[in-house]
Amino acid sequence: MIKKIISFFSNQQKNKFNDFDKRKREQILQRVNELIGSYPNSPNYYIKAFTHRSFLEKTEQKIKSNERLEFLGDAVLGKVTAEYLFNKFPDEHEGFLTKSRSQMVNKHSLEEISLKLGLDKLLFLNEKYLVLNKMKLGNIIADSLEAFIGAIYLDKGDKTVKNFIIQHVIKPQVWNGGLDNDPNFKGQLLEFSHAHKIEQPVYTVIEQFGPQHEKTYKIKVTVGDNIICNGTGPNKKTAEQEAAKKALSILKEKFK
Repeated sequence: MIKKIISFFSNQQKNKFNDFDKRKREQILQRVNELIGSYPNSPNYYIKAFTHRSFLEKTEQKIKSNERLEFLGDAVLGKVTAEYLFNKFPDEHEGFLTKSRSQMVNKHSLEEISLKLGLDKLLFLNEKYLVLNKMKLGNIIADSLEAFIGAIYLDKGDKTVKNFIIQHVIKPQVWNGGLDNDPNFKGQLLEFSHAHKIEQPVYTVIEQFGPQHEKTYKIKVTVGDNIICNGTGPNKKTAEQEAAKKALSILKEKFK
Protein backbone atom coordinates (compact mmCIF):
# COMPACT_ATOMS: atom_id res chain seq x y z
CA MET A 1 0.00 0.00 0.00
CA ILE A 2 2.79 2.41 0.93
CA LYS A 3 4.56 1.62 -2.34
CA LYS A 4 1.36 2.40 -4.26
CA ILE A 5 1.00 5.74 -2.45
CA ILE A 6 4.64 6.63 -3.17
CA SER A 7 4.19 5.57 -6.78
CA PHE A 8 1.01 7.66 -7.07
CA PHE A 9 2.67 10.83 -5.76
CA SER A 10 5.74 10.17 -7.88
CA ASN A 11 3.58 9.96 -10.99
CA GLN A 12 1.71 13.09 -9.94
CA GLN A 13 5.01 14.98 -9.66
CA LYS A 14 6.16 13.63 -13.03
CA ASN A 15 2.88 14.69 -14.64
CA LYS A 16 3.20 18.16 -13.15
CA PHE A 17 6.73 18.41 -14.52
CA ASN A 18 5.61 17.25 -17.95
CA ASP A 19 2.75 19.78 -17.94
CA PHE A 20 5.17 22.55 -17.03
CA ASP A 21 7.60 21.28 -19.63
CA LYS A 22 4.89 21.39 -22.28
CA ARG A 23 3.78 24.89 -21.31
CA LYS A 24 7.35 26.17 -21.37
CA ARG A 25 7.91 24.65 -24.81
CA GLU A 26 4.79 26.35 -26.15
CA GLN A 27 5.90 29.62 -24.57
CA ILE A 28 9.30 29.35 -26.27
CA LEU A 29 7.87 28.65 -29.71
CA GLN A 30 5.35 31.48 -29.40
CA ARG A 31 8.10 33.91 -28.43
CA VAL A 32 10.25 32.72 -31.33
CA ASN A 33 7.36 33.41 -33.67
CA GLU A 34 7.03 36.95 -32.29
CA LEU A 35 10.75 37.71 -32.52
CA ILE A 36 11.57 36.37 -35.98
CA GLY A 37 8.16 36.76 -37.60
CA SER A 38 7.52 33.11 -38.45
CA TYR A 39 6.92 29.82 -36.73
CA PRO A 40 9.95 27.50 -36.33
CA ASN A 41 10.61 24.85 -38.93
CA SER A 42 12.55 22.79 -36.39
CA PRO A 43 11.23 23.56 -32.87
CA ASN A 44 13.84 21.38 -31.18
CA TYR A 45 16.60 23.84 -32.08
CA TYR A 46 14.92 26.47 -29.92
CA ILE A 47 14.10 24.11 -27.06
CA LYS A 48 17.77 23.19 -26.99
CA ALA A 49 18.81 26.86 -27.16
CA PHE A 50 17.12 27.54 -23.82
CA THR A 51 18.24 24.35 -22.07
CA HIS A 52 21.06 24.99 -19.62
CA ARG A 53 23.22 22.01 -18.70
CA SER A 54 22.13 22.21 -15.05
CA PHE A 55 18.58 21.32 -16.12
CA LEU A 56 19.71 17.96 -17.45
CA GLU A 57 20.56 16.84 -13.93
CA LYS A 58 16.88 16.69 -12.96
CA THR A 59 15.30 15.20 -16.05
CA GLU A 60 15.49 11.90 -17.86
CA GLN A 61 14.45 13.47 -21.14
CA LYS A 62 17.01 13.15 -23.91
CA ILE A 63 17.77 16.83 -24.39
CA LYS A 64 21.21 18.28 -25.03
CA SER A 65 22.26 21.57 -23.48
CA ASN A 66 22.65 24.82 -25.42
CA GLU A 67 26.46 24.91 -25.32
CA ARG A 68 27.05 23.88 -28.94
CA LEU A 69 24.41 26.32 -30.19
CA GLU A 70 26.02 29.02 -28.06
CA PHE A 71 29.35 28.37 -29.82
CA LEU A 72 27.71 28.65 -33.24
CA GLY A 73 25.66 31.71 -32.30
CA ASP A 74 28.74 33.52 -30.99
CA ALA A 75 30.44 33.07 -34.37
CA VAL A 76 27.37 34.18 -36.35
CA LEU A 77 26.86 37.21 -34.09
CA GLY A 78 30.50 38.26 -34.48
CA LYS A 79 30.37 37.96 -38.27
CA VAL A 80 27.13 39.92 -38.71
CA THR A 81 28.24 42.64 -36.28
CA ALA A 82 31.62 43.03 -37.97
CA GLU A 83 30.01 43.25 -41.41
CA TYR A 84 27.47 45.83 -40.22
CA LEU A 85 30.12 48.05 -38.60
CA PHE A 86 32.41 47.75 -41.63
CA ASN A 87 29.65 49.04 -43.93
CA LYS A 88 28.12 51.55 -41.50
CA PHE A 89 31.41 53.33 -40.68
CA PRO A 90 33.47 53.33 -43.91
CA ASP A 91 35.84 56.03 -42.68
CA GLU A 92 36.66 54.52 -39.29
CA HIS A 93 39.89 52.64 -38.62
CA GLU A 94 40.32 49.02 -37.56
CA GLY A 95 40.77 49.93 -33.89
CA PHE A 96 37.37 51.61 -33.72
CA LEU A 97 35.67 48.68 -35.47
CA THR A 98 37.27 46.11 -33.17
CA LYS A 99 36.44 48.08 -30.03
CA SER A 100 32.86 48.71 -31.17
CA ARG A 101 32.21 45.07 -31.96
CA SER A 102 33.63 44.08 -28.58
CA GLN A 103 31.33 46.56 -26.81
CA MET A 104 28.26 45.35 -28.67
CA VAL A 105 28.71 41.62 -28.15
CA ASN A 106 30.25 41.43 -24.67
CA LYS A 107 28.46 39.44 -21.95
CA HIS A 108 27.06 42.51 -20.22
CA SER A 109 25.47 43.86 -23.42
CA LEU A 110 24.05 40.47 -24.36
CA GLU A 111 22.62 39.99 -20.87
CA GLU A 112 20.79 43.33 -21.06
CA ILE A 113 19.41 42.55 -24.52
CA SER A 114 18.33 39.06 -23.47
CA LEU A 115 16.47 40.49 -20.46
CA LYS A 116 14.72 43.10 -22.62
CA LEU A 117 13.59 40.34 -24.98
CA GLY A 118 12.36 38.25 -22.05
CA LEU A 119 14.57 35.30 -22.95
CA ASP A 120 15.44 34.69 -19.29
CA LYS A 121 11.83 33.58 -18.72
CA LEU A 122 12.23 30.83 -21.31
CA LEU A 123 15.20 29.06 -19.74
CA PHE A 124 15.13 25.43 -18.65
CA LEU A 125 17.31 25.73 -15.58
CA ASN A 126 17.92 23.87 -12.34
CA GLU A 127 17.13 26.37 -9.57
CA LYS A 128 19.59 24.64 -7.23
CA TYR A 129 22.38 25.63 -9.61
CA LEU A 130 21.48 29.30 -9.13
CA VAL A 131 21.58 29.01 -5.35
CA LEU A 132 25.20 27.93 -5.59
CA ASN A 133 26.14 30.11 -8.55
CA LYS A 134 24.20 33.37 -8.32
CA MET A 135 27.03 35.33 -9.95
CA LYS A 136 26.79 33.16 -13.06
CA LEU A 137 23.15 33.98 -13.83
CA GLY A 138 24.12 36.93 -16.01
CA ASN A 139 26.40 34.76 -18.14
CA ILE A 140 23.70 32.10 -18.48
CA ILE A 141 21.23 34.70 -19.73
CA ALA A 142 23.78 36.14 -22.17
CA ASP A 143 24.72 32.66 -23.40
CA SER A 144 21.07 31.85 -24.08
CA LEU A 145 20.89 34.76 -26.55
CA GLU A 146 23.92 33.43 -28.43
CA ALA A 147 22.38 29.95 -28.46
CA PHE A 148 19.10 31.43 -29.72
CA ILE A 149 20.99 33.12 -32.55
CA GLY A 150 22.59 29.77 -33.39
CA ALA A 151 19.14 28.17 -33.48
CA ILE A 152 17.75 30.86 -35.81
CA TYR A 153 20.72 30.42 -38.14
CA LEU A 154 20.23 26.65 -38.38
CA ASP A 155 16.45 26.85 -38.66
CA LYS A 156 15.92 29.89 -40.86
CA GLY A 157 19.25 30.69 -42.48
CA ASP A 158 21.41 33.77 -43.08
CA LYS A 159 18.78 36.37 -43.94
CA THR A 160 16.53 35.80 -40.93
CA VAL A 161 19.35 35.61 -38.40
CA LYS A 162 20.97 38.73 -39.86
CA ASN A 163 17.70 40.67 -39.59
CA PHE A 164 17.25 39.53 -35.99
CA ILE A 165 20.78 40.54 -34.96
CA ILE A 166 20.60 43.95 -36.65
CA GLN A 167 17.15 44.72 -35.23
CA HIS A 168 17.61 43.46 -31.67
CA VAL A 169 21.35 43.56 -30.97
CA ILE A 170 23.06 46.15 -33.16
CA LYS A 171 20.67 49.01 -33.92
CA PRO A 172 19.47 49.58 -30.34
CA GLN A 173 23.08 50.05 -29.25
CA VAL A 174 23.99 52.33 -32.15
CA TRP A 175 20.84 54.44 -31.70
CA ASN A 176 21.36 54.73 -27.95
CA GLY A 177 24.89 55.99 -28.43
CA GLY A 178 26.38 52.80 -27.05
CA LEU A 179 29.46 53.16 -29.21
CA ASP A 180 30.29 56.50 -27.61
CA ASN A 181 30.20 55.26 -24.03
CA ASP A 182 33.74 53.94 -23.86
CA PRO A 183 35.30 55.57 -20.74
CA ASN A 184 38.87 54.71 -21.79
CA PHE A 185 39.79 58.13 -23.19
CA LYS A 186 43.50 57.30 -23.16
CA GLY A 187 42.82 54.36 -25.45
CA GLN A 188 40.59 56.44 -27.71
CA LEU A 189 43.19 59.21 -27.90
CA LEU A 190 45.92 56.73 -28.82
CA GLU A 191 43.74 55.16 -31.54
CA PHE A 192 42.79 58.59 -32.89
CA SER A 193 46.44 59.62 -33.03
CA HIS A 194 47.44 56.48 -34.92
CA ALA A 195 44.54 56.85 -37.35
CA HIS A 196 45.42 60.46 -38.18
CA LYS A 197 49.18 59.93 -38.16
CA ILE A 198 49.79 62.23 -35.18
CA GLU A 199 52.61 61.68 -32.71
CA GLN A 200 51.78 59.37 -29.83
CA PRO A 201 50.37 61.13 -26.69
CA VAL A 202 52.89 61.78 -23.91
CA TYR A 203 51.75 62.11 -20.27
CA THR A 204 53.74 64.09 -17.69
CA VAL A 205 53.07 64.66 -14.00
CA ILE A 206 53.38 68.42 -13.54
CA GLU A 207 52.14 68.73 -9.97
CA GLN A 208 50.99 66.68 -6.97
CA PHE A 209 49.71 68.17 -3.77
CA GLY A 210 47.84 67.32 -0.57
CA PRO A 211 48.64 64.89 2.28
CA GLN A 212 50.17 61.50 1.46
CA HIS A 213 46.91 59.64 2.04
CA GLU A 214 44.85 62.10 -0.03
CA LYS A 215 47.00 63.35 -2.88
CA THR A 216 45.76 65.16 -5.97
CA TYR A 217 47.64 64.79 -9.23
CA LYS A 218 47.86 67.22 -12.12
CA ILE A 219 48.98 65.67 -15.38
CA LYS A 220 49.72 67.15 -18.78
CA VAL A 221 49.19 65.31 -22.06
CA THR A 222 50.99 66.45 -25.18
CA VAL A 223 49.86 65.29 -28.62
CA GLY A 224 52.10 66.34 -31.48
CA ASP A 225 53.46 69.87 -31.34
CA ASN A 226 50.52 71.98 -30.27
CA ILE A 227 47.85 70.01 -28.38
CA ILE A 228 48.47 70.31 -24.63
CA CYS A 229 45.78 69.58 -22.04
CA ASN A 230 45.80 69.17 -18.28
CA GLY A 231 43.83 66.85 -16.06
CA THR A 232 43.52 66.46 -12.30
CA GLY A 233 42.41 63.59 -10.11
CA PRO A 234 42.95 61.62 -6.90
CA ASN A 235 45.35 59.30 -8.76
CA LYS A 236 47.46 59.38 -11.89
CA LYS A 237 45.09 57.22 -13.90
CA THR A 238 42.09 59.50 -13.32
CA ALA A 239 44.11 62.62 -14.09
CA GLU A 240 45.43 61.07 -17.31
CA GLN A 241 41.90 60.12 -18.40
CA GLU A 242 40.66 63.67 -17.85
CA ALA A 243 43.57 65.13 -19.81
CA ALA A 244 43.04 62.61 -22.63
CA LYS A 245 39.31 63.41 -22.78
CA LYS A 246 40.04 67.13 -23.24
CA ALA A 247 42.70 66.47 -25.90
CA LEU A 248 40.40 64.06 -27.76
CA SER A 249 37.64 66.67 -27.86
CA ILE A 250 40.01 69.26 -29.36
CA LEU A 251 41.36 66.84 -31.95
CA LYS A 252 37.92 65.71 -33.08
CA GLU A 253 36.95 69.33 -33.70
CA LYS A 254 40.18 69.92 -35.55
CA PHE A 255 39.76 66.93 -37.87
CA LYS A 256 36.06 67.38 -38.62
